Amino acid sequence: MGPALYPIGRKDAINTRTYKDAGVDIDAGNRLVDAIKPLVRRTARTGSAASIGGFGALFDPAAAGFKDPLLVATTDGVGTKLKVAIAAGQHNTVGIDLVAMCVNDLVVQGAEPLFFLDYFATGHLDVETGTAIVGGIAEGCREAGCALVGGETAEMPGMYAGDDYDLAGFAVGAVERGAQITGETVAAGDVILGLASAGVHSNGFSLVRKIVETAALDYRDPAPFEPDQTLGAALLTPTRIYVKSCLAAARTGKVKALAHITGGGLVENVPRVLPDGFAAAFDAEAWRLPPVFAWLMRAGGVSDEEMARTFNCGIGMVAVVDPADADAVTEAFEAAGERALRIGRIIERKPGMPGATITGMATAWPDQ
Repeated sequence: MGPALYPIGRKDAINTRTYKDAGVDIDAGNRLVDAIKPLVRRTARTGSAASIGGFGALFDPAAAGFKDPLLVATTDGVGTKLKVAIAAGQHNTVGIDLVAMCVNDLVVQGAEPLFFLDYFATGHLDVETGTAIVGGIAEGCREAGCALVGGETAEMPGMYAGDDYDLAGFAVGAVERGAQITGETVAAGDVILGLASAGVHSNGFSLVRKIVETAALDYRDPAPFEPDQTLGAALLTPTRIYVKSCLAAARTGKVKALAHITGGGLVENVPRVLPDGFAAAFDAEAWRLPPVFAWLMRAGGVSDEEMARTFNCGIGMVAVVDPADADAVTEAFEAAGERALRIGRIIERKPGMPGATITGMATAWPDQ
């Protein structure tokens, strides 16, 4: 056997390189882990210690109080809202968005979020930015009542340009067998209750960014619809987390269906939880279109129909209930801090009918 090509200990080996030379800073990754450990500890809940640093995490559903649980899993991201965060230099709220997009999908099935994992990928790891992002994730987990049990930070030079980064989240929840919300009992005449959104949430931002670009605005400019805030800060208002209020309503045993209003708006998301043969009929005059959406309509020349199938338009969560139970469920929502509005009803769906319609947009929305 001949001599080693790069003898151990030689400092003059040809073209010696380190991982850091290639753009990956292991020490920065270690500093980020140290910085986020106290944030993660604050998300600890029964069933999990919410510690990080190992190769995996354990969760005990029995310790969390479940006797015969069904597990529910979701995954999602934040989308191009991240481009707004990068342009505005504000990274402390997109982590809340990430958690919200996952746990709101869990709760519509009656599931309580148990634990959460994140995936944070970037071309160059900035510890301050990473800490702000994970701080938001931890805050979202705290608000949702789930433990942040781990994640992955991937520094991949060449995959992401400049300050770009991406986020993905993974949530697991549980519901006792037989208590899951399925929508199977929805019937014609049922009432649709709507819970207010906090703004655009985390969908439709490719269109939002195009409208901002066309309007020749900077994210540091005052928001045309909220002059006391910059445009970036206003658009980065995080997605609302509906977990606690929806679980409170579910405990009444009177909620037939729940729908998280994400991309596709009311007209695409509510039909997903309805049985065959039924459709949702909404009345746009039943709620106020928030100023951000009125501005997007005007500045972008966006039609009513396109608004309704792209954005949440002010309603972030929907519940379907029997008319006789509407007051009781509304009271449960209100006791949990929500205001529930009657925004529509369930009707029979005849052949050729869409799964959802919204009337009153032409008269209600332009006046906002």
